[in-house]
Amino acid sequence: MISADKEKLDILVERIDELLAVLKDVAEDLKTVSASLKSLAVSQITSKPPASALSASVPKITSPPLRTIAPPSVPRPSTPVAAPAAVKSQNTEDIRMMFPEDLDSMLAFEDKGDYVMIKPKQFLGSENFAKIASTVRGIGGEYISAGRDSHFRVYKKKA
Repeated sequence: MISADKEKLDILVERIDELLAVLKDVAEDLKTVSASLKSLAVSQITSKPPASALSASVPKITSPPLRTIAPPSVPRPSTPVAAPAAVKSQNTEDIRMMFPEDLDSMLAFEDKGDYVMIKPKQFLGSENFAKIASTVRGIGGEYISAGRDSHFRVYKKKA
């Protein structure tokens, strides 16, 4: 009797472990999809296509059964998404969206009127600093070297 109950519990534990593994895969896939959508949103914000062109380019998504879910083939961008410098005006949220999630979490964005000040919350390291500097330059910003008050500056209005 006790061994039968133990066997049933072992089977339940195995099923729970399988579900946890699937949920972990789904969470990773959602992160990838989120990064891809963020990247698409940035390109749409900067290019502003007509609404009809936007709806025509969005594919219909259908969900396969849970057991057949495979990781998406869309990789998370390893480098920041740089927008063209042709943007007429930007707000803090537009600028924030131009950074991948991992870099965004390292930065503080502050509206200073004519520009958005971007300051690191932590030590960036040379690789992250280079990625951030590249994105900032890509949107017409600059790095202000001022010792402890060093920051990136992105002007809201372009000439």
